[in-house]
Amino acid sequence: MADILYRELSFNIQGAFFEVYKTLGNAHKESVYQKALVLELKKRKISYSTQKRISIFYDDEKVGVYVPDIVIEDRVVVEIKARPFLIRNDIRQFWYYLKGSTYRLGYLVNFGSTGKVEFLRRVYDTAR
Repeated sequence: MADILYRELSFNIQGAFFEVYKTLGNAHKESVYQKALVLELKKRKISYSTQKRISIFYDDEKVGVYVPDIVIEDRVVVEIKARPFLIRNDIRQFWYYLKGSTYRLGYLVNFGSTGKVEFLRRVYDTAR
């Protein structure tokens, strides 16, 4: 069985997503979900930072800055949406943010979908 990158941390992060959605539902702004997720991470004793500036590189040269909604334990980036569904451009943009940074794991989470929280867990590995 393949190893899952940051297995225990990933399980806790996903649990936080479910708890926030269970409590708030799908009718709020992204900023509300971000604040609620921060509170849930605190409750779970998971360290995080918000609005951290991450450099984007091209050929080892800094070409821009990405500011994800949350960085968890300086290992995982989280981008929050509150839409009826994720569109292809959301997914593509998130992938390129992850690819251009030094982080290997990211979550694109959508609290706006009906009936369930929607999230994509992506691992960027240069070995591919």
